[in-house]
Amino acid sequence: MQDQGRSTRKRTGGRLKNVRKRRKNELGRLPTETQVGEPRFRTVDARGNETKTRALATNVASVNKGDETVSAEIEDVVENDANPNYVRRNIVTKGAVIETSEGQARVTSRPGQTGQVNAVLIE
Repeated sequence: MQDQGRSTRKRTGGRLKNVRKRRKNELGRLPTETQVGEPRFRTVDARGNETKTRALATNVASVNKGDETVSAEIEDVVENDANPNYVRRNIVTKGAVIETSEGQARVTSRPGQTGQVNAVLIE
């Protein structure tokens, strides 16, 4: 999420002047919004000597079925509490309910941060 910075107005209504410009750690990026489709990934630099693999699109999920984990095909996004519009646009985020070849499952990972979709089967 991009930082909007502090307010330009004081509590009394007077204007505040900028003391400095934005720092590198105060900047953010737009959300990835992973879609269902042919797998596409992007690697971005993260803080420190780290990188993040972002899934721009994916059609595979690791679904947990009790004590075993199987790879399943993502068919559709059924429900997404993050944004109702994401269901129409087939965008996968953490907490979204997806229709897979194994049945309906809830996403437990963050595809835009880790590059993979992990889900738990809904009984």
